[in-house]
Amino acid sequence: MIIVNADDWGRSAEDTDAALTCYQQGRITSVSAMVFMADSERAAELSLDRGIPTGLHVNLSQPFSADVRDDQLRVYHARIVRFLNCSRYAQLLYNPFLREPLRYVFDAQAAEFVRLYRKPPSHFDGHQHMHLCANMLRSAPIARGQKVRRNFSFQPKEKGLVNRGYRALVDRWLVSRYRVTDYFFALPQQLQEDRFARICRLATKANVELMTHPAVPREQAFLKSERYAEALRGIPKGSYLEL
Repeated sequence: MIIVNADDWGRSAEDTDAALTCYQQGRITSVSAMVFMADSERAAELSLDRGIPTGLHVNLSQPFSADVRDDQLRVYHARIVRFLNCSRYAQLLYNPFLREPLRYVFDAQAAEFVRLYRKPPSHFDGHQHMHLCANMLRSAPIARGQKVRRNFSFQPKEKGLVNRGYRALVDRWLVSRYRVTDYFFALPQQLQEDRFARICRLATKANVELMTHPAVPREQAFLKSERYAEALRGIPKGSYLEL
């Protein structure tokens, strides 16, 4: 099965509308929603009206763009954003002073998702993949047994040994606690014909998630292309609800 998931649902009207068009045309199968953002309220209404499988896109790295009345939430979230954006390696470092803020921010986003969507998320992932930052992994605020996005999948020579080793350790921990797909890829890195063909072959015998951002013109053009439609013809498609 292949899950074609659009991230950033609700971040802005542009992000939401681009993903909605692709969903209506059968080019994606699910979305991951951001809460406390400019288009979060409208995006939730669209998802409910059309029955779109929707997960929570945990936001720990971008300022909220909606009016947030919870002062504690705004302060805690700003602290987390500052830390995780201070260095490209910050997400690998555990900051004990963010333990309480992170739990508070995650719980607030999860509660807001349920308020907007009237049900729990179909799955959890993170904006800029920060659901896999050291603080999230150490604190583990996502309950056991939930469906969670894994690390990117790479072939042996695509990344260095240390990089692959770290990702393998994280994935092993994820598998021990959560339900994950067998493979996870990002569409921009798979646009070459041979690379995309490999994903399609994997999806005939395993569960594969393909992440996309339809508001990006190059990705949207590929999703709407005949080449894309033809490549996925006959391959089981679904969402995390079927995982």
